[in-house]
Parts: sequence; C-alpha cells; structure tokens
Amino acid sequence: MNEDTTSGFSFLLEIGTEDLPARFILPAIQQLKENTQKILAENHITFSEIRTYSTPRRLATIVEGMPLAQEDRTKEVFGPSKKVAFDENGSPTKAAIGFAHGQGVSVEKLTIRNKGKGEYVVAILEEKGVQVKKILPEISKKIVLSIHLPKSMRWGNNSIRFVRPIRWLMALFDSEAVEFEIDGIRSSNLTRGHRFLSPVTFQLKEISDYKVLLASKCVMADHEERKKMIHGKMETLLSTIGGKPVDDPELLDTVVNLVEYPVPVLATFPEEYLKLPKELLITVMKGHQKYFAVEDRNGRITNHFVVISNTSEENSATVRVGAERVIKARFEDARFYFEEDGKKRLSERIEELRKVTFQESLGSLHEKMKRMVTISEYLGDKLMPQAKDGIVRAARLAKTDLLTGVVREFPELQGIMGKYYALLDGEEMDVAEALEEQYLPTHSGGRLPRTDTGSLLGIVDKIDNIASFFSIGLTPTGSEDPFAHRRQALGIIAIILDKGYYLPLKGLVDKALEAIPNIKDRGETCSKISRFFENRLETVFADLGYDADMIQSIISFSMNVELGEIKKRIETIKKFKKDSNFNDFLIAVKRINNIIPKTAVPELDMELLLEDAERQLKDRLDAVRSDFAVLLRDGKHSDLISLLMTLTEPINTFFDRVLVMDKREEVKLNRLSLLNEIWKTVSGVADFSKLSAGQEK
Repeated sequence: MNEDTTSGFSFLLEIGTEDLPARFILPAIQQLKENTQKILAENHITFSEIRTYSTPRRLATIVEGMPLAQEDRTKEVFGPSKKVAFDENGSPTKAAIGFAHGQGVSVEKLTIRNKGKGEYVVAILEEKGVQVKKILPEISKKIVLSIHLPKSMRWGNNSIRFVRPIRWLMALFDSEAVEFEIDGIRSSNLTRGHRFLSPVTFQLKEISDYKVLLASKCVMADHEERKKMIHGKMETLLSTIGGKPVDDPELLDTVVNLVEYPVPVLATFPEEYLKLPKELLITVMKGHQKYFAVEDRNGRITNHFVVISNTSEENSATVRVGAERVIKARFEDARFYFEEDGKKRLSERIEELRKVTFQESLGSLHEKMKRMVTISEYLGDKLMPQAKDGIVRAARLAKTDLLTGVVREFPELQGIMGKYYALLDGEEMDVAEALEEQYLPTHSGGRLPRTDTGSLLGIVDKIDNIASFFSIGLTPTGSEDPFAHRRQALGIIAIILDKGYYLPLKGLVDKALEAIPNIKDRGETCSKISRFFENRLETVFADLGYDADMIQSIISFSMNVELGEIKKRIETIKKFKKDSNFNDFLIAVKRINNIIPKTAVPELDMELLLEDAERQLKDRLDAVRSDFAVLLRDGKHSDLISLLMTLTEPINTFFDRVLVMDKREEVKLNRLSLLNEIWKTVSGVADFSKLSAGQEK
C-alpha cells in the first residue's frame, strides 16, 4: 500500500424515502450492512467498522477506517501452454510474444505455472490501487440498488424499483460530498430533519456530526437508542401511577420503526371497558393503534394506555384527546362483537362448521372436528380414561370460536376467545382452558399447555393437521413450510416430553390417518410422516446436547417407543460411553454386524453347535435373553446394557476359536444364525453399529 493510502477516512450514505413499512426497516438495514461490506470487498477497499442507522424516512450506513486509495494488488493472467509459447530451443513463439504484448509486459517477464495437468505461461500484472473517492460514486449507486425487499415499486416515470419512493440521497467521503445520480435524483451533502418539526433541508459538513445534527432536527437516527428511550420514558411515565407497560417486544420493535422523535403520552379509557377480556383489550390497542396496554404491579390490566407520539411534547394534550376518542370507538366495536357472540353458545355453532372450508381437498371444519373427536377418543382411552369425556367435549368445541365476530376481527385471539365463551356457556374449566391451550406452543421454546386436557387437545389438533395435509401431498419442502408442520411436530414432541405421556408416535399417526377417509396410499403416507418426525426428533435431541452418533443409534426406535423412554436410552448410552469396557463391547457387536448377512438365514440348530466356544456363547445369550424383556419393560436401561456387556468375552472367545466361514455350508450358516440372534437381541436396545467409540482405556 502506498504512503497516501493510510486508513482513517469515513464514508456515509443515507437513502431518504417516503415512510417505510415498519416491518421492512430492520431487514433493510441488515441488507444495507451486508451489501456495503460485500461491495467494498469486491472493490478491494478495507475498513474497520460498519454501522447502520434507520428511521421511517431514512436508511443510512457509516463506514469507518477506510483508506484514501485501494490496495495495490497483483493479478495472474494465464496464456498459452508452454509447448505452444516456446519452441524446442526455448525461444518465444509468436503466441508468447502476442500474449505478452496484449498484457502490456515484456516476454522476459512471463513465467510458467502449473494448471491442471499442464504448464502454461503466465503474465503477472501489477494493479495500482485507485483513489477511493473516484470509485465511490459507482459504489454508492450499487449499494442503493442492492437493497431488495418485498413489495418494491416503481413510481412516476422512474425505472428502478425500491420499497418506497426515494426522495433524497446523501453521500460523503469524510467532509467531501460524493456525487452520483439514480433516476434523476442527485446525491449531495444535504439531508432532512423531522417531517413536521424540522422539515427544512440542511447541510452535513462532518460525518461525525451525523447523529448529533439529526437530533437537533428532531430525528433520533439510531433505532436502538430510540428503543431504549421509549422503554425508559414509558417506565418513568407509568411509575407515577404505579403501572408498567404490558411486556410486548414485538410491539416495541414495531413502534420504534414508526417514529423519528418518540414522545410517550399517557392516556385513559372508561373503566367500563375493563369488563371485556384482557386479551381483547390488549389486542385492540396493539393491533389497530399500536398503543401500549398498561397493567398494575399485580399484572391486572388498567384503564391506562401509552401512545408513542411522533411529535413534540407540546402536542401531547392533542395526541391524548385524539387517542382516547379513537380507542373508545374501537372498544365499542369490540364490546359489540363480544356481546353478540355471547348470545349463541359454542355448542350451537358446531353445525355451522359445515359451512366453513378447512382445506379444499380435506373438506369443512366440521369434518376436521370429527377427525379430532376420533383421535381424542383414542387418546382418552389410552392415557386418561377418567378425563375422556372432557377431552372429547373440547375436541367438539375446538374450532367453534372461529365463527365468532371477535375472532373474525382478531384472528390472533382464536382459542383465547373460545375459553371465554366456553366459561360463559358454563363449560367445565378444563374444557374451556383446553380451547386456548390447543394452539400452544406458538413458537419454538414457547409456553406449553398447563392442563392435560389442553395438552391432549393440542396433540390432537396438530397431528390431524400434519396427517391430513400429508395425505394429500402437501408436505414441507426445503425451507418452505407454509402450513407450519415443522412447528406443529416439534410442539407434539415438546408436549409429550413435558407431560411424560406414554404415547408412541406410530400409534398416534396410525389413528390420525385412520380418521381420514379415502387415503390413496396409507402405508406410504405413514412412512413419510414417520421420517418427518424422526428428522424433528434429531433436531430436538441435538438441541438437548446429545452427540449425533447417540441420536442415530436410537432414532429408528422413536416411532414405536415412547419418547421419554428414547431420551432415557440416549442418557444411558451417554453414561456408558465413558466406561472403557463399553468400547470392547462395541467392537465385539460391530464385528458381528459386519459379518452377518443382510439376507435371511436358517433358524439356529442346536445340534450344529459343534465347538465349546459357540455353545458357551449360546448359553450366555440365553441367560441375557431371560432377563432382557423384563429389564426393557421396566426401563432399567443401565442394568440392561450392563447385562448386554456380559456378551463381550464369549463373543471374543468365539471369534478367536471358531471359524465362522466353515467349509461345511450348514455349519457356516448355523454359526451366522447364532451371530444374527445376538445382533437381533442387542439391537433391541439401540443400533450399536451407529455408535462411535467412547472413552479410551
């Protein structure tokens, strides 16, 4: 690098737009950062740090530690082969001379490099780094045009697409403006303040002044600082009334990207609306208006709420009056829907489910309800006979709240409103709570159902969704999972493990498929669902910290053995892998697996066991088998593996003293049959062929 390329320069690029949708801003600045880094690297420009800033009206990046010029670099250009470039006397041919001339170097400076199986002449070109400011205009333009978001648009007669119309471009290299143009919009060192509080255009002379200067124009450029300010000011504001904002990170992230100058305003609504369900009040405030609900220190909803204004504190009174008027109207609508819904019992809506399509090829919600009832009866009989009636009742009512006015208006309240309506109807508490809990968990690591009725109804709903869609070929592919089947499968696994239900997945899948009429290939569908669950289980157990070989040794049992048992087996294997004697056992049984044929062998004939070593091995196998089933049934996995390890010595003795591949065909097959019997026994616990060695001696 030349002496004048010392790092220490800054570059700022700001894209000013019409108001951006809040949900697009964080992805946009992530792209801005990644693309800036990539484009600078492609242009051989180093830097020390990239920071991004955003508001609803601007996306910006500041790059620190840039050089004055690109790095000097060398480039190798391959030419003709050595045989073509030089004659038998080593003199350059016309091909070599022409290649050297074309690359601007002398023939004497050509060198030879290996490429593939041949030798070729190479020109080594020195490329001197150009001044960064000369290429920044084109780089800036590339960065702007590299941002691609959903629902991009063209506007006016412009040719480029962007998520919202671009209104200005600002670019500086240290204190010097970087000039470029995109569709008639010319960049400058000018930016804009708050749309209403400081709408004038102003000049930025130093990049280091960017945040401070914007702040003086009522714009907080750093979205993380805006978030901290909103949270802190709300807590201070609500401390005066002994309240706190209802925790809602999603709403906070949204509001942060709706304002440039956040000012929290405390407002109230008539206490009469507190008679409505808490979740309904919160959803109305959040969904329509992006207001923060307020609760007291005991978690009870209050008649206060917070509006995050995008204007000055002097306008707070006006903001408060407007917000209170709007929220009252919204609550009136919510109360109307809630009271109208209450005039009809959920049980009276069951027949109406016939009119609502669940999925075109799977029929109506009423048909889904019937499938859920069938699966619920199975689970009730299998796991909780005493609670079967409640589980089946919950299955009948599970989807009825989808027909209510509130849920049509606020789909995110499905299940929650079902619980409230069920309680109004006088349903049992476990049935009412199950209507809400059927959708849990709503995300990975999310809250699980608390009640057994809710847990079982959740399993029923999820397995029916998976089985039904798989039966018509609608399965997840690659990263695409439009019906959230992966999340639902993980939810089933999480519930079963959490509750400790003795519920093998194969029986559950079989019952779900049995409830679906007219499946073309039931066996193939069952196999696909089984593989799907096995893949999810691999993820679950990997997240729990188990090694891949342990998981693979057990995963084939996961559909037929209850999941708690599977977890215990993995835990036991993990413990025994630390025992050096386990390696000897592993080597012995793997040796058996490697020699036994994959095709069927004749049944073992005791009269063909000719050697003492093979008879002793058979005796040891019989002794193991006598206790095997009881230990497996009782879940005594440590005792079971210890028992299997007693086979190590007789197996090794057998291989030392007995020739398995005896010339006599019947003797050979009989010895293979004995080994096959041993493998069948030990692989009833785990597939030991998948395990790697544990701790060394």
